[in-house]
Amino acid sequence: MKEIEDKSIDLVLTDPPYGKMWTRGKNGIGVLKDKNEKDKTKWDIKPTKEYFDEMIRISKNQIIFGGNYFTDYLPPSNCWIVWDKLGELKLGKQIPFAHCELAWTSFNKTVKKYTLRSQGFIKDTKDKRVHPTQKPNELFNWILQDFSKENDLILDPYLGSGTTAVACQNLHRNFIGIELDEKYCEISRQRLRQKPLL
Repeated sequence: MKEIEDKSIDLVLTDPPYGKMWTRGKNGIGVLKDKNEKDKTKWDIKPTKEYFDEMIRISKNQIIFGGNYFTDYLPPSNCWIVWDKLGELKLGKQIPFAHCELAWTSFNKTVKKYTLRSQGFIKDTKDKRVHPTQKPNELFNWILQDFSKENDLILDPYLGSGTTAVACQNLHRNFIGIELDEKYCEISRQRLRQKPLL
């Protein structure tokens, strides 16, 4: 990102690692990893403040999922995005799935809520899950429709499985995706080769 000019990107839309180190736990139910357990999720390392400073420097606007984990790095915002996952599953006292997820934005708008069921294997998306923290394509389509316009340049510096790129392709946005893991780079390429789903 250091080579990208100031404010040359219209929008950063990204879902960086939160550094929460979650694992599947018992019977597939997610639990926080024991600190003594050997690290099996090396990708889940919380970015430093410098990454957020760079995203803000190079772009006109930003939407950052998990922004609630980075409030020490990001300025206050009036416009948060709430993804309501319709978390009505009753799984006893310990509910392993969040009912909602939050995204911080730089926009001066009111809070925006999107509703799309996603509770473990019960979900409304048509996407095949190929990444542990993959966001639904439908969700990113809605966000791009509401917070960008055709031919805008969108950057995702944590591309993962390529959901941002696929949504940009669907909606005629230009995009730059950055991903260090070659496995996920190839998954993104394959997803982009498929016929877009609107």
